[in-house]
Formats: sequence, structure tokens, C-alpha cells
Amino acid sequence: MSDTPTLPAVSREWHLLSRPVGWPKPEDFALVEAELPQPREGQVLVRNEYLSVDPYMRGRMSAAKSYVAPFELGKVMQGGAVGEVVASRAEGIAVGDHVLHFGGWREYAAVDAQHAVKVDPEAAPLSTYLGVLGMTGLTAYAGLLRTAAFKEGDVVFVSGAAGAVGSQVGQIARLKGASRVIGSAGSDDKVKLLVEEYGFDAAFNYKNGPVAEQLRAAAPDGIDVYFDNVGGDHLEAAIGSLNQGGRIAVCGMISVYNNTEPAPGPRNLARLIQTRGRIEGFLVGDHYDLQPQFVGEVGPWVRSGELKYRETVVEGVENTLEAFLGVLRGDNTGKMIVKL
Repeated sequence: MSDTPTLPAVSREWHLLSRPVGWPKPEDFALVEAELPQPREGQVLVRNEYLSVDPYMRGRMSAAKSYVAPFELGKVMQGGAVGEVVASRAEGIAVGDHVLHFGGWREYAAVDAQHAVKVDPEAAPLSTYLGVLGMTGLTAYAGLLRTAAFKEGDVVFVSGAAGAVGSQVGQIARLKGASRVIGSAGSDDKVKLLVEEYGFDAAFNYKNGPVAEQLRAAAPDGIDVYFDNVGGDHLEAAIGSLNQGGRIAVCGMISVYNNTEPAPGPRNLARLIQTRGRIEGFLVGDHYDLQPQFVGEVGPWVRSGELKYRETVVEGVENTLEAFLGVLRGDNTGKMIVKL
């Protein structure tokens, strides 16, 4: 345990000022100084060290009804974060402990102890608890193994494959015996990374030609599983290459998040009839029962180096918004992390 640190009088935090229409603009947000929060009984005060920015946060900036409440205007936003406890009024969590919690987009957060999970910085780097061993990793694990019902020998296609979730999906499929793993990404460098570092059997740059044609070339015998992070033309292409009994797990549709008009759906849904194919959306929050199994299986792969991961690290709370916009643009390779 460390000595109680000297704390500042204020904490910088990001507020949502107006709901973005189309692409978020800097004027929709403000970085403000707020009085340092004081933990109430049952709470801990955390000095955040790493923040997570994720595509799903774009949905929370809109007022539309969704699976998670929208951010409130004029108030601090939330997101995954990991940091050091600097004051505690809760049993079981002491000053000097490190916790994973949901009070991101700020420097200091007062968090209910029941919503804080202690993590060990000796077992793995703190940032991994936001990515490869955190929510994004569990998303990959649950979506592939439970929703898509992956089985040994499957041919697996992953879109957004160089991102935090997609890169882990492909590697888990490979480690569990996929016969072929194919990924799409938005640059030639990312394609090279997928094949040379993450062990994908094939990958393509979706900007280099029609997705359907490139997928057919990479998977001439079709696909059994499609893990969808992108939607749009990727989903249509996957339906076109789906084998009999194929499964599609819909994790995200980043290609349509900033659309101001509804995007047209896949034009070939009738193909699901002849293939007896299945499309199912999922949310990681429905699968936290898999967390112990996930950590038990994936943790050793991370420690041994069998499962590789990348992080794109942006420094400074003042750059959190730019890091988030970078995720929407696809600037990141692997998990986008903000280091405070």
C-alpha cells in the first residue's frame, strides 16, 4: 500500500454539450475543471491512469433509445477506466489498490465500490484490463464462441479485424482450431499485421475493391462464421459467402454510426433460406457469466505470447476526444487507450 497522496483541488473532465448530427464535432464537447469529488460511504476515489474510448460511445451521444442510456447534456461522460485508489470509504478496497471501473472521460472519479473490480498490475499491464483482458476481449470471446457457436474446423471471417475486438476474434478462432481465418481492414499495413503478426490465413484491404469479390477470393470454399464489426457491404458480402448452417454474430456496425439517413440493408437476405443461415446480434453485458472462463483461458495465452495484442496510446486527458474520433476514423490498431 502506498502513502496517501496529495490530491489536487480540481479534476478535468469531458462534458457533452450538444448531441452530434453525423460526425461529432469538437464544439459538441467541452473539457471542464470540476471540484475534486469526495467519496461517500461505500465509495472509493480513483486517480485514473488509463481511459478507454470505444465505438459504442457514439450511440450514447444520441438521444435515441438504445441498450444503454444516452450521455446527459452538460454532464461528465462515462467509459471504462483503470486507476489507483487514492481515498477509500469502502471495505475491501484500500488506498493503493488498482481498480477497473466505468468512471472514464475524467482524471478523478468517485466510484461505488460494488462497481469497482480490483485488478493486479503485477499479473498484466494495467491497460490490458481495458482491452485484451477486459470488455473488448470478453466481447470477442462471447461473440465467437457463444453467439456464433464456433466449432473446430470452421472458416471464420472477421471485419474490422485489426481493431481491439476483431484482432482477438481471429486469434481465438485460430487457437481453437479454425480451418481458415480471414480478416478485412482499412489499410495495407493493417492487412500485413493481420497475416504476419496475428496469424490470419488471409486478409484484404476493403478499400482496394468490392468486399464481396475480395472475400470470395480469400474464402473460395465459403465461410461458416462471420463476426461483424462493420455492417454495410461487409455484411452483404458475408451473407453471399455463407455456407450451409453458417452463423453471423453482429457485434457492431461502425460503417453506419455517423449516418444521418438509415442505411439500406443487405440485398441478399433471401440467401439465408437456402443456407439455413442465422444472424444474431449480441451485447457483452449479457455474457458476464463467461468472465471467469474467459480470463482462465485467454489470460495464459496473453502471458505466453500465443495471443498477441496491440494498443494505440494517446497521452493526456485533453486528447480523449481526439482519441475517440480516431476510433471512428479507424486510426487505431488494436485497442485505443488514453494514458493520463
